[in-house]
Amino acid sequence: MNFFSRLGNLISGFFSSFMGGLEESNPGAVYEAAINERLIKHKELKKAISGIVYLRNKTQTELEDSLKELNEIEYQLEAALESGEDDMAVMLIERQDALQEIIKQQEADLMKVSEQADESKIALQQFQAEIKKLKREKEEMLAKVETAEARIKIQESLDGLSLDADVQALDNVRSSIHKKVAEADVNAEMANASLDNKLAKLKEKGSSLKAQRKLEELKRKRAGIATPKTESQKKLDALKKAKEAQVSENKTI
Repeated sequence: MNFFSRLGNLISGFFSSFMGGLEESNPGAVYEAAINERLIKHKELKKAISGIVYLRNKTQTELEDSLKELNEIEYQLEAALESGEDDMAVMLIERQDALQEIIKQQEADLMKVSEQADESKIALQQFQAEIKKLKREKEEMLAKVETAEARIKIQESLDGLSLDADVQALDNVRSSIHKKVAEADVNAEMANASLDNKLAKLKEKGSSLKAQRKLEELKRKRAGIATPKTESQKKLDALKKAKEAQVSENKTI
């Protein structure tokens, strides 16, 4: 099983536990828990990758040391052959053969661990992208939840099913306003009623006064007494006399 398969199993197992514990009542908390869990896994994965990179670097250093030693042995073997030291030459040849086998193994190990390091870095990048994707998904899904809840509340308000505090408060305010308006109407009606009563009394008094004056006028006529002129009638008679005098004067001229 390669590294990607193991990573896939890890993610699948995580999603199974995540979906199994999903709570509709608090989706934000569920997403946050999932993100935190992934951050922990990311930290563990990064630590594991650092071990692979360390092993790759160590293997590469050992290979470089082996190649360096092999290069030195070649010079030492040449020097032993020139000096006729066959025993040293044989020993150096044996060491040369052993080093060549070690170098082959080191090169194979280096290739393998380098591939693992490259795969690990790619996997780490993919895991980082997955975390960012989950964070974006959290924001989008929570926004959808908020929008849906708002739409439900609006619909409930329109249907008359909402018992929210703000709706109740609006109802209370409307009732209070209607009561104030009714109170003002009552006051106005009472004021109008009072004016109507006063006007009715004045009409009644005026009618009585008119009847009394008419009675006095009838009595004067029966007694042959002229009705005293009012001030208005006196002014009118004075104006007529003044006009007649002016007409007479004009005729004389």
